[in-house]
Amino acid sequence: MANSLPEAAALLGIDPAGIVKTLVVKRADDTYLFALIPGDRAISWPKLRAVVGVNKLQLPDPERALAATGYERGTIVPIGSSTEWPIYADEQIVGTRIAMGAGAHGYSLFVEADDLIAAYGATVADISQQLG
Repeated sequence: MANSLPEAAALLGIDPAGIVKTLVVKRADDTYLFALIPGDRAISWPKLRAVVGVNKLQLPDPERALAATGYERGTIVPIGSSTEWPIYADEQIVGTRIAMGAGAHGYSLFVEADDLIAAYGATVADISQQLG
């Protein structure tokens, strides 16, 4: 089993950007949203706050993320989540085939990003930044 995103990408035969991280993000009112971020990038908190229209967002601790989604960190996927929350997809995934968590460690699913965006009515915006 891969221990890092670059290792996972190599095992899948794709570029790290092709693995999309599904991040569960908590609002100040204890509601959540999903952010889909390319594997070679990081979430941009200022950009995401501006798109969502709030001034406070945070990543919940692993236990709260599990309780909120039914998935452990590293396996979170908006498909089949125990709750349907708004999805915010980084614009860099548009038009690509992506791999993402599939609900269990060691498994990935492939999907056309545009189909996922359309099926879930995701908001597409610039919400990421370079790593580091």
